[in-house]
Amino acid sequence: MIASFLTLAACAAAIWPAPSRFTNGSNVVIMSPSVRLVFQASNSSGAAMNTTGINSTMTGSVAKTNMSMYSNSSTSGFGNFSTGTASNMTNATCSYGSIMCNASDPTLFSLCAMEGAMTAPLPVPAGYICESSSTGGEFVSASTASVSAPTGPYDANAKVVRALQRARDQMFSDDYIPWQLHPFGTNFEPSMQAISNATNITTIMVVQTAGDPARAPLVNEVDESYTLSMSMNGTIMITAQSSFGCLNGLQTLTQLFYQHSAGPVYSPIAPVMVSDTPKFGHRGLNLDVARHWFPKQDVIRTIDGLSYNKMNRLHLHATDSQSWPLFIPAIPELAEKGAYAPGLFYTPEDLDQMLSYAEDRGIQLIIETDMPGHTNSIAYSHPELIVGSDEGDWQTYAAEPPSGQLKLNDSRVQPFLRTLLDDLLPRVGGYSQYYHTGGDEFNQNVYLLEADLMSNKTSVIQPLDAKIVEGLHAQLAEYNMTPIVWQDQLLTWNVSLSKNTLVQAWITQSAVKEVIQRGYRVIAGVTNHWYLDCGAGQWITSIPQHEREFYPFLDYCDPVKNWRYMYSYDPISNLTAEEAKMVVGAEAHMWTEQTDPTNLDKRLWPRLAAAAEVMWSGRTFANGTNRTQLEATPRLEDFRERIVHRGIMAEPIQALWCSQRNGQCLQ
Repeated sequence: MIASFLTLAACAAAIWPAPSRFTNGSNVVIMSPSVRLVFQASNSSGAAMNTTGINSTMTGSVAKTNMSMYSNSSTSGFGNFSTGTASNMTNATCSYGSIMCNASDPTLFSLCAMEGAMTAPLPVPAGYICESSSTGGEFVSASTASVSAPTGPYDANAKVVRALQRARDQMFSDDYIPWQLHPFGTNFEPSMQAISNATNITTIMVVQTAGDPARAPLVNEVDESYTLSMSMNGTIMITAQSSFGCLNGLQTLTQLFYQHSAGPVYSPIAPVMVSDTPKFGHRGLNLDVARHWFPKQDVIRTIDGLSYNKMNRLHLHATDSQSWPLFIPAIPELAEKGAYAPGLFYTPEDLDQMLSYAEDRGIQLIIETDMPGHTNSIAYSHPELIVGSDEGDWQTYAAEPPSGQLKLNDSRVQPFLRTLLDDLLPRVGGYSQYYHTGGDEFNQNVYLLEADLMSNKTSVIQPLDAKIVEGLHAQLAEYNMTPIVWQDQLLTWNVSLSKNTLVQAWITQSAVKEVIQRGYRVIAGVTNHWYLDCGAGQWITSIPQHEREFYPFLDYCDPVKNWRYMYSYDPISNLTAEEAKMVVGAEAHMWTEQTDPTNLDKRLWPRLAAAAEVMWSGRTFANGTNRTQLEATPRLEDFRERIVHRGIMAEPIQALWCSQRNGQCLQ
């Protein structure tokens, strides 16, 4: 029966986005309020481990113990872990029944660990401390792992410690009793007897087995995978090569637990084994903060939402023709005159806080200053650099009002751009090696108005446009940064781009293929599937004589892209296997002509979560069949309720009656 097949406790029903491999039982475990948090991290060579114990109450007191809890002892009822020392543990095996698990075999490891066959992690990380009390490592003072702000963008150990603390705190503060997912009057919670007999989770251990890159990683430069095991011996173990994998595992952990109406925080599906890795290395949201003003806290909350979905890129479309809300100390008048009102801009301190907050959650915040089109806001402080500013006949000179673009034949433009990037790049380069130079919807007609040009011929415009774009990218190279550019500059304007450039395709899926055929890696996510602004209706007012022409006032990309439609998009559709390797990932897009802080959350969520699962899990199951609404709906329903409890005002995806009776609202 479909309804019983789709019960919440079945398989990975609570995890969003769907993990690569997930197995679970049906036992109840309780998260102990005094759960011990442990983090082990290797150095870059993986030869030694730093072990940090974090006091549960975060008072800074010392909690010392030896590592015998992860010693080579057997666990009653769960088979034996072979003896070994720190030097030979990489060849360790464990057994469960007829299954023999070698540390170098992740498949067998999954089978073994899911049965709770051992208390130590497999595969055993290089340098893992697995000694008796006489030589075991000690937990150090929690004061060395405080929750203060990062000392730098790549303090990876402190980042994982803070994430571990956040995960623990989140499980106790979510206050998520999932009554919305069960019919009124049903006993969906474990009985008090089950609670009283339940195993207590007393330790959460995170093990990072390799060091992070010295700089913010380029796409696919870091391993974001993880394994998670929740056994019946009171221990949860997360193992990952990088801090990014550790953070991803902790996000999964927080989705395994619920609040019981009688008080405890519990999971009804122990034991659990997860082995998980992302489909794409670039998983992002493009957020336009120029067409409406968004206070820093809105961006921070959005970063939280991205992290809950294991997304790792926030592309901040920071400037456009309408406003310049990014303060540039070297050119302060840009924001002072280009913002919508005094103070409605991001100060250097604001930007650094957003960059740091994102990095601390495994997300790179990538800045875009769109050029040479979409630049009219520069005219408010530097009118000498812009042609066609706010022309009444905007349809001729721009994609939307106001018109205005950088002049192409004015010697003052290049020094201005150099000053701009020389100020901005050193401040953002520590957090991401990428910078987006824009380049979309470049209008050539406006250059009929430039006194020293007065032409809209492609043969005249193209080399001048290329000079600006290539100049921007050359400056990025000076700072060892990698450019991202909209598809227009490659496919329409034939600009000579360096081969490390990421090209963002946005118009149609056929453009993804064309970019690849030109030899470039591509970021997918196209208008007719992943534009979150679509369907709100026409936002430009029709004069009376044009009302009949534009009735019923639909917008350019109507209809709304609902979560089911977004879930159906495959970033690598219509590509060969070799071509698909050139797709580094994708982004969904939130253009904000009709979005501001009052409706940002509901315009983003939970539709963006549907895109996030495609980016993390892929459009298809491992067997090649498409993921289905039938399987996804109960998981997304659960996830939506969870993030609402975390302060993100996500829209409902169906009637509450249907949410409570999964499998009964079908057609």
